[in-house]
Amino acid sequence: MSAYNEIKQACYEANMQLPQLGLVLFTFGNVSVANHQMGVFAIKPSGVPYINLKPDDMVIVDFDGNTVEGTLRPSSDTKTHAVLYKHWPTIGAIVHTHSTYATAWAQAQRDIPIFGTTHADHNTVDIPCAAPMKDENITGDYEYETGFQILNCFAERNLNPTEVEMILVGSHAPFTWGKTAAKAVYNAAVLEQVAHMAWLTEQINPNAPRLKTSLIQKHFERKHGPDSYYGQA
Repeated sequence: MSAYNEIKQACYEANMQLPQLGLVLFTFGNVSVANHQMGVFAIKPSGVPYINLKPDDMVIVDFDGNTVEGTLRPSSDTKTHAVLYKHWPTIGAIVHTHSTYATAWAQAQRDIPIFGTTHADHNTVDIPCAAPMKDENITGDYEYETGFQILNCFAERNLNPTEVEMILVGSHAPFTWGKTAAKAVYNAAVLEQVAHMAWLTEQINPNAPRLKTSLIQKHFERKHGPDSYYGQA
């Protein structure tokens, strides 16, 4: 029995949720799950159809992107995941998809404006879109540099990855994360829904106003604040 069975199983189950939620087509996405004490994470193998996946297929990788256990090649995005785990020790899982509406905003190189309370239930800021990568980074270690593209965007905007658990990578696609695999997948689904609603909002009213600050704070704090009252005790 592998010492990594727990994160392999969690990684497998999270990956299998992506097609069920309509967040991936064919093999367009991946989930990883980390164990920071062990200094490793499990990630989907590259290019393997979801229907063919098994828990034992998940590849174990260290935070430098080196394979520790597994016979299959890990996701082509492995180095991006590794950079984020290495620099953000509070996150336990990462999801990368090319979900339609979130990716469309990334391709448009636009933040997703906070138009409504569904967005405010999860974030108090516009969902950030990192600037497209420079040519010298694209021709270098591309996936590794994508990790820093995300880190640099958060540093430049003074954002906290434990508070804002999602980003659009300009000209590319979304990444989300969370303390657990379930939360990271939840965030990926929420991001896609918010992206869809924001697009529809701009079709109905191209000059739609940003949500009032009072409503942003009310909706976020009733779910996440010290006196939150959403859900059950």
